[in-house]
Formats: sequence, structure tokens, C-alpha cells
Amino acid sequence: MRYLGLDLGSRTLGVSVSDKTGLIASSYKTIHHNEEYDRLLEEVCQMIQELEIDTVVLGFPKNMNNTIGPKGELSLLFKEKLEKMVSIPIILQDERLTTKSATDLLIQGNVSRKDRKKVVDSVAATIILQAYLDRREKE
Repeated sequence: MRYLGLDLGSRTLGVSVSDKTGLIASSYKTIHHNEEYDRLLEEVCQMIQELEIDTVVLGFPKNMNNTIGPKGELSLLFKEKLEKMVSIPIILQDERLTTKSATDLLIQGNVSRKDRKKVVDSVAATIILQAYLDRREKE
């Protein structure tokens, strides 16, 4: 099983991918989309085909009080549209504080602010995907 992890932001999409065993998530890339979601959906579909993805794990940003805000609604809409385009499961994974965790990891690694901005979204996508893979392993 191969998984694709997505961290959908208002201007970028962080992407991660698992190894073929579905155990380890790795940063893949960041796509700048400037709210061109139809083009972004097409790119994701192309990646799914090229990388032979079996399941997509989409970050689901909830508020700290567990309610769904505008960014959560955007993720739900993106999931709905993607489900109409592909025939594989799209799973929502709670992503609260993943961007902060990704930033903290990069700071600990002495990555410059300029370089952090380039990779923080794909690192966040990796954290989202790895959290899902770890949870799935325990079940």
C-alpha cells in the first residue's frame, strides 16, 4: 500500500508520500496554487497515477475546541471534489498544530527562515501522513 499525504493551505499544498510498505512517510514536494483548486486537483490526480497511490490522507484542520472552521470546510470541499475524480479512499487526518511542529523541527535542524518557508508545508504533510500510518499500525 502506498499513501499520499496532503497539507492543503490557502496558497500551497504540502505533499508527502509513503514507502511501498506504507510504514514511513517522506516529504515529497510543495505545490504553489494561489487558490487555483481545479488545477491543483488535476495535479494531485496525476501524482496519484504516477506514484501508484492506493490511499490519500488529507490534513483536516480543526479548531482547538474541535469545531470546523473555514479551513476545515475547504478541506472537506477539496476531499469531496477529489473523490469524484479518483476511485481510491481519501481519509481525513486531524492536523492540529502540524505546521507548528514542522516549523519547530526545521528550527531544531538549523534550517534558515528562507529555506523553512520552502519546505514547511511538505514537512507538515509528512507529519500528517506519518501520524495516520502510526495510528493505522496500532489498530
